[in-house]
Amino acid sequence: MKNLTTLAFAAATLAGPTFAQDTTLRMQTIEPSLGQAITMATFANVVTANLDGVSIEVAGGGAATLHQIEAARGNLDMYMTSPVIHMLMAGGRAMYAKEPEAPELSENVQVLMWFPYGQYHYAVRADSDLTTLDDIEGATVFIGPQGGGAYNTAKGWIEATTGLVAGEDYEAITANWQTGYQSFLSGNVDMYVNGCIDPCQQFIQFTETESVRFIGPESHEGEAVDKFMGRFRSLAEVPVGLYENQTNDAAVMSHDTAVGIGVRADLDEETVYQITRTFWENLDSITSDAPWAAVLDPAYAGQQLGGQKFHPGAARYYAEIGVN
Repeated sequence: MKNLTTLAFAAATLAGPTFAQDTTLRMQTIEPSLGQAITMATFANVVTANLDGVSIEVAGGGAATLHQIEAARGNLDMYMTSPVIHMLMAGGRAMYAKEPEAPELSENVQVLMWFPYGQYHYAVRADSDLTTLDDIEGATVFIGPQGGGAYNTAKGWIEATTGLVAGEDYEAITANWQTGYQSFLSGNVDMYVNGCIDPCQQFIQFTETESVRFIGPESHEGEAVDKFMGRFRSLAEVPVGLYENQTNDAAVMSHDTAVGIGVRADLDEETVYQITRTFWENLDSITSDAPWAAVLDPAYAGQQLGGQKFHPGAARYYAEIGVN
């Protein structure tokens, strides 16, 4: 998987007869070590390796919310989207409240595919006294970079299921993804949270030398949970037996959502059609190196979520295979 990711982020240009001239697309994604960035980099690698004349160059780091507006302004070709951040951009709300052109710009970005963000894993050491999320009162935790989508999602799940409030009932450290993970490795935080499609490289690395236990809430039912789930989140279990030194004897309930690869709306329709087709037709070639990729599904990818339209090139491919 590390080799695959390295290749994806290198994204060497291939020449060929498919297009009149070489086409290089610019993809920006989030922190490269995160599962969602690896999914996007894998997409870029598969397309670059199998579609003559097209290269997707990937840069990692930064916030998807910023990448979305940069793509809408024409400064990027591809980025990570979600139903929620596009909805906020279209409404000029939250992080887009100070961008008066955001609602108009939201028409300039469309969807190529959706994929699962991955279950949120609430991880503790196997010998920890924390056996459920309800036990984290007084604990020090990393739930994501403060102000980011992952932080707010994990914070919301904990509050909805346990009533515990970040900053009041437990300490959520201020750190980026890399520092947060290192804090868990060194034992400086009691719980580490990461949403990813299993197997996640962070937990593969951690369980090489230590045992991990994933925890969930005592109850995942109630009005507060229903409100938290909204339209775009779903309940999702973290199964047993995912990692060699995982000590859970039963699955724990967590949550998931959809994210996707967004594209500039004015990208050439045939180009988007070809890269969409190439990815899905060649996905099986990399699942032995990237076993998590087995959960990627064109039926999931082509569903309509929120108000963001599919790019006509992607929509044409999904219509051809009977998805939409």
